[in-house]
Amino acid sequence: MELGIDILAILFGVAILAGFIDAIAGGGGLLTIPALMAAGLPPAMALGTNKLQACGGSFSSSFYFIRKKAVNIKQMWLIILCTFIGSTSGTIFVQHIDVEYLKKLLPFLILIIGIYFLFSPSIGDEDRKQRVNLTTFSFTAAVIFGFYDGMFGPAAGSFMTLGCILLLGFNLSKSVAHAKIMNFTSNFASLIFFTIGGAVIWKVGLIMMVGQFIGGTLGAKMVMTKGKKLIRPMLVTMSFIMVAKMLYEQGIFN
Repeated sequence: MELGIDILAILFGVAILAGFIDAIAGGGGLLTIPALMAAGLPPAMALGTNKLQACGGSFSSSFYFIRKKAVNIKQMWLIILCTFIGSTSGTIFVQHIDVEYLKKLLPFLILIIGIYFLFSPSIGDEDRKQRVNLTTFSFTAAVIFGFYDGMFGPAAGSFMTLGCILLLGFNLSKSVAHAKIMNFTSNFASLIFFTIGGAVIWKVGLIMMVGQFIGGTLGAKMVMTKGKKLIRPMLVTMSFIMVAKMLYEQGIFN
């Protein structure tokens, strides 16, 4: 399908903002998916194209975190592999089930995340005792997070961040950095299947990917410089916004 330059310019701008938000707190899809559908893309095409453009933001922020040594990529190889396997499984699984029950449950899970960060002002300030080793985390949490992101996706970055804090004992900035590596992995795995299914509009996705790359890099820089002063309020805010949007879509406020 062909979109005018004006629409493509708007989508590019939305992608920059979404990439910035995603790098810090997740939830960028709240902007990009509605924008793609408003531009006239069918739901399946919107989801597939969204995964393509999201790879730009998650890759750019991941690359920045690696360059700044916020993560040790060599130590993450098993987490990356298990996240990829989980995401691949989730993408296949979602084609055979009804996710309506998950849509009803998800707002309450995300609300718990928002409340947790809101009323736990000291969590993630510094590294804490590690509850599980990287191998255990890989074969449990990484698989589950990847599976969820491949199957459904909303707030996956927030779940990954919280998992790194509670299970690996990482501080908030380090948790966001590791979560973004996992998020890119799961995005890439899902993109493979959307591509195979022909559900990607490459021209739109690549233009937005550039915007995501810019926004993701800027957001990653803010994580490294502002740290918890920026991440915590963004996580709380995006959690509550996601909850409100999901409940509205379910007709709770109607």
